[in-house]
Amino acid sequence: MPDLSRRRRLLVLAICCMSLLIVSLDNTVLNVALPSMQHELGASVSGMQWTIDAYTLVLASLLMLAGSTADRLGRRRVFMAGLVVFSLGSLLCSLAPDLGWLVAFRMVQAVGGSMLNPVAMSIITNTFTDPRERARAIGVWGGVVGISMAAGPVIGGLLVQSVGWRSIFWINVPIGALALFLTSRYVPESRAPRPRRVDPVGQLLVITLLGSLTYAIIEAPEAGWTSAEILAFTVVAMVSLATLIGYERRRREPLIDLRFFHSAPFGGATVIAVCAFAALGGFLFVNTLYLQNIRGLSALDAGLYMLPMAGMTLVFAPLSGRLVGSRGPRLPLLLAGCAMAASGALFAAFNTESAPALLFTGYVLFGIGFGLVNAPITNTAVSGMPRTQAGVAAAVASTSRQVGQSLGVAVIGAVLAGGAHAGATRPEFLAAAHPAWWIITGCGGAILLLGALTTGRWAAATAQRTAALFEDETAHDHSRASTGS
Repeated sequence: MPDLSRRRRLLVLAICCMSLLIVSLDNTVLNVALPSMQHELGASVSGMQWTIDAYTLVLASLLMLAGSTADRLGRRRVFMAGLVVFSLGSLLCSLAPDLGWLVAFRMVQAVGGSMLNPVAMSIITNTFTDPRERARAIGVWGGVVGISMAAGPVIGGLLVQSVGWRSIFWINVPIGALALFLTSRYVPESRAPRPRRVDPVGQLLVITLLGSLTYAIIEAPEAGWTSAEILAFTVVAMVSLATLIGYERRRREPLIDLRFFHSAPFGGATVIAVCAFAALGGFLFVNTLYLQNIRGLSALDAGLYMLPMAGMTLVFAPLSGRLVGSRGPRLPLLLAGCAMAASGALFAAFNTESAPALLFTGYVLFGIGFGLVNAPITNTAVSGMPRTQAGVAAAVASTSRQVGQSLGVAVIGAVLAGGAHAGATRPEFLAAAHPAWWIITGCGGAILLLGALTTGRWAAATAQRTAALFEDETAHDHSRASTGS
């Protein structure tokens, strides 16, 4: 990639942040629109779960493939293709005649989305070569997630209330078109000197595993946990997992290198990402249905109600980045786990939904926890990894976030299904939501425990031993190349 002026580098960063904004906004805006979509399309709770999980599952399945494809074919080319597909998918979602088509078009959106964020991060990494500049650029990138969290519920509520739920998909089209035009003019093309090989078998096994597991969880409340259909999908998920582990261990350049999990910080970061985003997915899902279906708030009022949570995320996300830079990931992870567990426990133990002051406190605590947890996830995943593997480690952490959100919506939606139907009474809903809040509390507790276990001396030693495995392999490859063997 040629050296770019500072102004051009900042423009490239702004273009990449536009792609992150539309992908991040899409999730937060959609949650506020769920009750309107449920009423208009006559959808069940499982139908609402699929509008979210069809997107996050496809995104999780294709993130790593998109990253390696961009390294091979050209990052700008794949990024532009992602903008086109995401914008087209958004337009199709706005025209969906029924729930089945909406879910299908959400999957088209996700194919485009998978080509945006990991590829944009590669573009940023290759544009900002100075370590300090790169750190600041990644800080700005992380701040955009906070902005989307804060703005999403309000923008979504305003659009749903004034125009209708279909309008939430329209906003992606002009932003996507502008980003496409600017990318074609100002973002230089770049490729990896030695791109990773494509792993089609591993890719297919990941899609089968995530799809069958999520289907079993979402459909179980209606079909029955012991029905032949659910048991069959559970068996498919277990067989896919076992086959994936066996196959990836033998492959020279696997989709997911299982040796990464020898590093306690990496393994911990992966599980923390799943727990944090499962809690977020479940939290947004429960609250959106409660505020609009049970309390009878408009979409805009529901968005404003959740603003304390979004505002705290916006404030604490950059603070967490600075804490990680100055003191390491341990403190923000411990604080995040405490705050998220306290929020879940408050809702579970004190009927927080009935008291506005407690409801506000629960939102503030969750926002603080989620704001603090995001920065240390990537930092912990890549800590101790050799630079050649840092990108892959970060991609696995990103995939774990999407898997977590899918599972959070699936599990908490399944728990909630009995009391969240369109005509549910307030007591029915609150009784159904009670175990959901304890699950969110458990996610916070897991973050606290793993944050303590995976950031100490023992954990650092496991990361060093894991890094040595890859460094020895790289040295061996260089030796073979130099001798011509």
